[in-house]
Amino acid sequence: MTITGIITAILVGIVVGVLARLVLPGKQKIGVLLTVLVGIVAALVGTALARAMGLAAVAGDFNFGEFIVQVVVAVAGVALVTALMGRRRSGLMGGRRSGILR
Repeated sequence: MTITGIITAILVGIVVGVLARLVLPGKQKIGVLLTVLVGIVAALVGTALARAMGLAAVAGDFNFGEFIVQVVVAVAGVALVTALMGRRRSGLMGGRRSGILR
C-alpha cells in the first residue's frame, strides 16, 4: 500500500467512523479517537468486502456501493466496541469498583 493509499484510508476512515456514530441510535460511550480507529479498520474491511462482492471502485473513482459497505461495517464496529466498552466499565464481577484492593 502506498502512502497515498494510507492517507486516503485514514481520511475515509474518519468520515466513515463519524457517519457510523451518527447512524447508530443512542449514545455511544467511546471516544473520538476510538471511533476514528474503528472507522479506519471499517474502511479497509469494507473495501475488501466490496471487492469480494464486485462493488469495488476503479482506481481513483468514487463508488457509492463501496462507501455504503464501509459505513455498514463501521456501524457494526462502533456498536461492538460500544458494547464491549460498556461491559468493561462495570468490572469483572459486574459490580462497582471501590478502589480498594481486597
